[in-house]
Amino acid sequence: MSAVGRFDVAYLVLSGTTTAARGPELLRGLVGLGFSTVIAIPTPNASRVIAPRELADVAGAQVVESYFDTAIRPRPPHGVVLFAPCSFNSLNKLAHGTADNLPLSVVAEAIGRGTPVIVAPSLNQPLLDHPITQASIATLRGWKVEVVLPVDEGEGPRLAPTERLLEAVRACAA
Repeated sequence: MSAVGRFDVAYLVLSGTTTAARGPELLRGLVGLGFSTVIAIPTPNASRVIAPRELADVAGAQVVESYFDTAIRPRPPHGVVLFAPCSFNSLNKLAHGTADNLPLSVVAEAIGRGTPVIVAPSLNQPLLDHPITQASIATLRGWKVEVVLPVDEGEGPRLAPTERLLEAVRACAA
């Protein structure tokens, strides 16, 4: 048992939006919550925005980029999943059951298991208002996924504040 409750493991899944640069900050926050294991899993596009070594440099966190990594074999351990940032593409894939890469597979498995999943879209207002986005958010919420909407801070991709995301993790893990 960890300091945060029922789960010793926290995952940070990142997709390829400009706000993926906040990954190290989010990882440090997850480590600070007291999880014994914190695993970052970037999507292939996230690795174009932030170098995996920037994530791996966070003390207490590890980066998984392969289905064969020992941290997630033979199955990913049960844990809290924070998908932040979650791009338009990843959000809609997830809501439609498409798990065509490791990060989406880990999140889909957590949803199927009923372990806590928090999804934080990083979208501009037109993408947030898009009908498929609204339908995907409703679908995910129907599956008991917590969706933390972006905060309007101007133009371009946005993401909820780090403290708000960590509060959601803390609430789901307790």
